[in-house]
Amino acid sequence: MYVQEPGTRHAGVTAEQKAWAIAATVCDPEIPVLTIEDLGILRAVRLFDDGGLVPAVQVTITPTYSGCPAMDAIRDDLKAAFHKEGYPSVHVELVLAPAWTTDWMTDAGKAKLQEYGIAPPSGRAALGHNGPVRVSLAVKCPQCSSLNTKELTRFGSTSCKALYVCQDCKEPFDYFKVL
Repeated sequence: MYVQEPGTRHAGVTAEQKAWAIAATVCDPEIPVLTIEDLGILRAVRLFDDGGLVPAVQVTITPTYSGCPAMDAIRDDLKAAFHKEGYPSVHVELVLAPAWTTDWMTDAGKAKLQEYGIAPPSGRAALGHNGPVRVSLAVKCPQCSSLNTKELTRFGSTSCKALYVCQDCKEPFDYFKVL
């Protein structure tokens, strides 16, 4: 099984690394500028012999939250991407533990969010830590970089985002919450 740490790239050309590269091209249907690798939900890719001429593929993904409606679309897109590359047997496994965290997002993914107009998560999740929980004091506006922003609602266009407004440029924007 090939497991790639989020945000790292391997220059190797093994069959499982090629399979990872195929899976890594699939975009999040709710935020199309992010791949599932950028988002950190792509956890593992494994090739195995199921008796066919071409190895079968097992892809493991973790949703951003347990009720994420995008998982069905991501599963279908993964299957389509592998079928296009000649893999007829593709199994997508949804794993809920360990729970996804914004810490798994790549720096490139966070930069893509910023360019797209969504404020990326700032700081680290407090999962598994003892002691004080960090509280974000301000969210930077992705349009003008002002820290003079205000949360309008805890849930924005999707459950993993909050809706903010910049008090300086007056533009509303989504903030990808730290989870």
